[in-house]
Amino acid sequence: MSRRLNARGSLRLAMLAGTLAGGLVLHGLWRAAGRPSPWPRRFLGRVARLVGARVTVRGRPLARNVVLVSNHISWTDIVVLAGSTGSAFVAKSELRAVPLIGWLCTLNHTVFVARGSRMDVAGQVARLRSALAGEHPVTIFPEGTTGDGHTLLPFKAALLGALDPPPPGVRVQPVRIDYGAATDEIAWVGDETGAAHATRVLSRSDTFDVTLHFAEPFDPAGCGNRKEIAAEARRRMETL
Repeated sequence: MSRRLNARGSLRLAMLAGTLAGGLVLHGLWRAAGRPSPWPRRFLGRVARLVGARVTVRGRPLARNVVLVSNHISWTDIVVLAGSTGSAFVAKSELRAVPLIGWLCTLNHTVFVARGSRMDVAGQVARLRSALAGEHPVTIFPEGTTGDGHTLLPFKAALLGALDPPPPGVRVQPVRIDYGAATDEIAWVGDETGAAHATRVLSRSDTFDVTLHFAEPFDPAGCGNRKEIAAEARRRMETL
């Protein structure tokens, strides 16, 4: 059954459009001046607040030379994590073709990968290693899809091949996203479309608490291979 935005959702969407317009102008001015732009992170942080997220950070996230390995529950994970850490993300290549969204992803240094493409594994690893040389963290969702927020799905270790062997100085930091009492309302599971899920979240009548639990980072060089890196990240995430 299709959904339509209610009055609150429509207001939030209008505020998001205004925030985007202002952010793009400021981003363009910073780029024209040849300065690193803080506006993608600030914009995404503002989006998180506009959709109702009230974020608490537990632990100390690393600012660079780090792969954040996170559970995945909803599209709101992106704005919550990016607004709090400045992270770029690894995302499926189909997202690049989505009008506006794909372009915005490129502004936040998204690494696009073709999931299930064994022919391009080497290229995907190379792109991820290149992103790790940048000035921002990179987040991977190793479950490969969204879960219910209560249990972790099996991890897919393929992209962690970029850490086998790891670039010098790069660390892995597990992070667990917890939506608390709002988990079942925020989680994107089943056959719900992306548009329906976004409409449902935007139309909620109240705010929601979300906690980002950051584990202690570890050196992936101490693990034997990408599967062992994934296993260690999962073990640490399960203790959060």
